Amino acid sequence: MKTHFIWIIGLLFLGFFFQNCQSNMESGKNDNRTIKTPSARQRPMPTTPGASPGIVPPPPPPEISENAYFDAPLTEEEVVFQQSEPAVDISQEDYQSPAENEFQTALNHPLSTFSIDVDKASYSNMRRFLNHNQLPPTDAVRIEELVNYFNYDYLEPTGKVPFSVSTELSDCPWNSQHKLVQIGLKGKSIANNQMPASNLVFLLDVSGSMSQPNKLPLLKSAFKLLTQQLRKEDRISIVVYAGASGVILSPTSGHYTQQIMDALDRLQAGGGTAGAEGLQLAYTMAEQAFIPNGNNRVILATDGDFNIGIRNTDDLVSLIEEKRKSGIFLSVLGFGMGNYKDHQMEQIADKGNGNYAYIDNFREAKKVLVEEMTSTLFTIAKDVKIQVEFNPVKVHSYRLIGYENRILKKEDFNDDTKDAGEIGAGHTVTALYEIIPKGAENISDTEIDDLRYQTSRAKLASHITDEWMTVKLRYKEPKSEESQRLVYRVANKGLQWEETSDNFQFSAAVASFGMLLKNSEFKGNTSFQKVENWALNSLGEDKYGYRGEFLELVGKARAISRYGR
Repeated sequence: MKTHFIWIIGLLFLGFFFQNCQSNMESGKNDNRTIKTPSARQRPMPTTPGASPGIVPPPPPPEISENAYFDAPLTEEEVVFQQSEPAVDISQEDYQSPAENEFQTALNHPLSTFSIDVDKASYSNMRRFLNHNQLPPTDAVRIEELVNYFNYDYLEPTGKVPFSVSTELSDCPWNSQHKLVQIGLKGKSIANNQMPASNLVFLLDVSGSMSQPNKLPLLKSAFKLLTQQLRKEDRISIVVYAGASGVILSPTSGHYTQQIMDALDRLQAGGGTAGAEGLQLAYTMAEQAFIPNGNNRVILATDGDFNIGIRNTDDLVSLIEEKRKSGIFLSVLGFGMGNYKDHQMEQIADKGNGNYAYIDNFREAKKVLVEEMTSTLFTIAKDVKIQVEFNPVKVHSYRLIGYENRILKKEDFNDDTKDAGEIGAGHTVTALYEIIPKGAENISDTEIDDLRYQTSRAKLASHITDEWMTVKLRYKEPKSEESQRLVYRVANKGLQWEETSDNFQFSAAVASFGMLLKNSEFKGNTSFQKVENWALNSLGEDKYGYRGEFLELVGKARAISRYGR
């Protein structure tokens, strides 16, 4: 009897022991498991109806606005990821930017004159920095190029004028005491099959500095995209330069796509950079295959590091200006990082009657050379200048946002010998003025004494009660040297910010973002969060998703600004 009792006690003890071990094992698993708290950027799951009795249901989730993604603080994982990306070494990169435009009084400086700018390189270069979790150098940010990176839904031109002009005036979102004016141009759209025949010379940098994956390999992929868009009436030549320059492909019909692509495949990087010698040879090839009334253009693709031959930018500019007069234009595509020469490439593209883009990825190559091929390659108007006259009765002072390196003297507007910017088929060009209305409070600039002989002029204008400004434009047909003049009046129609177009709101958001990146003294009360909200409410159709990508970049800039590197 005693033995049976001992056996029963032993079995109970073993049962209790094994049950306790199993419980400890389960507890250990739970202790070692990473409990992942839902990110602040994830919407909480709704509570399940009909919860089991006896279980206290969790409290209802807080309401989340549609902007919660942008308002939420960064998670630790996001911060760690953000800090793990390598920085871009800019010690060998070259950027130059003049000081920002300041406010000018309308009474003392009634005229504002500048050349249009269709370059977009600053935007994609800025994106390259943010994608490496680094804010771009302030000199690398040209606000007009950020704004003009996007297409806007301006009216199509009608009649003989090759572009339309749209204006809009409303409240300035970053300063409630100010107004904002948008001037928008839209070039006449031309289908690819209606473009004049093109004589294109690919001038490709194959020097040792181009060996990185985001340089020559990306360059070859980009030009293959363009090659696939060519027609049999188009002519293509390929000139390369490194320690020396040479012709890789003589003028060839665009019909021979595979032959052109095979020539691109054979390119290899190595040697110095005889850029000037390559330019001269490229112009020679363009002259040999010149198409009267066609699109004759050299497309230079490089990181801009011209370290052999003509190294002085002024000498390069002189060469390009001379060739421009013969009807051969020059466009520039920038590649790579580390020794990127932005300033030099911008200058030579401007003087070559061409445009300047920076190719940071395959998607940008497709945008520039496929989606926007006609605007990139076909000029519909050259030497386009804008001159705005402000009514001092309505406008106390004004500031042109961006275009600092495009400012012209007031006398240059009527001088047809002065070079200005070009607009391509389907291009949109946007300019923004911030205005301090007459009588606005907290005027930022220093007042001067009243001028005795200017008062009468202001009184004469006082009868024009609704006009705030007059916008004048001059342009030339691509083959002409005589300009045409256009005039538009701008009145205040009392539009509130909420009533303005997506064009107005989105361009204002991008300009405000640029001012934040430059840490501009004129940024007012803007913030990354406000930029996100303005852009989110004005995305429009966004066919290719570039405006959506802009929101992502604003979020990255916001994170980097908060946490640094």
